[in-house]
Amino acid sequence: MSTDEGRGSLRRMLRRLTASEAEIEAQELRRESAEHGGVPAGQCTRGQVVSVAGRLRTVVYTPRTNLPTLEADLYDGSDVVTLVWLGRRHIAGIEPGRHLTARGRVAVRDDRKVIYNPYYELEPPK
Repeated sequence: MSTDEGRGSLRRMLRRLTASEAEIEAQELRRESAEHGGVPAGQCTRGQVVSVAGRLRTVVYTPRTNLPTLEADLYDGSDVVTLVWLGRRHIAGIEPGRHLTARGRVAVRDDRKVIYNPYYELEPPK
């Protein structure tokens, strides 16, 4: 092993020891997202058809006068994408903490990335 390789592994170890819990969690989510073939949410742009993978942070039912919606924030370690199912009050398995992969076209609403009525695959609970 060369000295450059030794320094690189030492830097990685020191970075991991000094990183906050949130930074470690974000790194882990980015790695898992890449393993599932997900595009990093931070790189998604309006109009792009993407597959994003991550963990649901929040799930909220929004009763609207004309169309109820179920909204879930998917975090992949780089950014958040809001998944919106129109006309739904509840979807089995869509709950905070659940890992999933979602596919659809990215829109932007109120400066937030949104995918309406995404195709999704739930990951088995860990």
